[in-house]
Amino acid sequence: MKKEEIILQYLKESTDYLSGEELSRKLGISRSAIWKNINSLRESGYVIESVTNRGYRIVNSSDALTPTEIQGELKTNAFGQRVSVFAEIDSTNEEAKRQAHNGEIHGAVFVAEQQNGGKGRLGRPWKSPPKSGLWFSILLRPDAAPAQVSNLTLLAGLAVSRAIRTQTECDAMIKWPNDIVIGSKKVCGILTEMTAEIDRVHFAVVGIGVNVNDEEFPEELKVKATSLRLETGATVSRVALLQEILKEFEALYEEYFVQGSNQWLKAYKESCVSLNRTVGATRGLQKIIGTAVDITEGGELVVQKQDGERIEINSGEVVVQGIYGQTPEL
Repeated sequence: MKKEEIILQYLKESTDYLSGEELSRKLGISRSAIWKNINSLRESGYVIESVTNRGYRIVNSSDALTPTEIQGELKTNAFGQRVSVFAEIDSTNEEAKRQAHNGEIHGAVFVAEQQNGGKGRLGRPWKSPPKSGLWFSILLRPDAAPAQVSNLTLLAGLAVSRAIRTQTECDAMIKWPNDIVIGSKKVCGILTEMTAEIDRVHFAVVGIGVNVNDEEFPEELKVKATSLRLETGATVSRVALLQEILKEFEALYEEYFVQGSNQWLKAYKESCVSLNRTVGATRGLQKIIGTAVDITEGGELVVQKQDGERIEINSGEVVVQGIYGQTPEL
């Protein structure tokens, strides 16, 4: 066990301040080394108070994105049983794919404080500032055909919306297929990638980015982005939110892939803000405008045009009336 982890354990077990001298004696290292390890713990998100002539005391560990904290109260069988945390990385999706090729297990989770190469839908860059958001990916190895695995994005969206409601009581809804919104603004994006053959999937990676404790956004994003802190007026525990998302996602994954149930689809439709609204989309060279009336078992959005024709959309950009301040246009 690392010295840093031992110090953390001592601090958690103590009911009072622990002096640097006492920690130095327990670990057999200098007080300067103790101070360096304390600062490393602070950089990981632990709020540690220091008082002259008294020592150190943990005040808050709810925002410490470490494997120890994440797995501490985790209520899952597979999701998150292996956790890797990075201070900075190109993207958690890219790391998950690299480790998938190295044989990493189903349910492994990759978390980053900051991404410098994150991407969203259609390859757009996804800003991932440190200490405020929750940026992570889950490696999955479903025993299923690629067509079935395409619903992973929808399952993840339902899991995230449920977790946000549980943790914050915010009315989180889903904009088909991969955004979570509160009111008319985006709070979360989801990106699913997979490596597959015609009849089987080698692995899938679901990347999830949540704006958790952001207090402001650049001018160009203010009209369409929000955070849980802005919506609640309070700091939200990223650790607790991650644990809740993993729990909800695993339950839905088991329901869909193991039990073969489509009950989740009813719940998804009830949480989908795109339905019963005017939407605009592009399919190939065809521009479509109409009312979103349904979602199929395969995850396609069904749009009914003014002439009554129904068209199923399975990819591409969909503009929803009133969301992100947009208006569908032909």
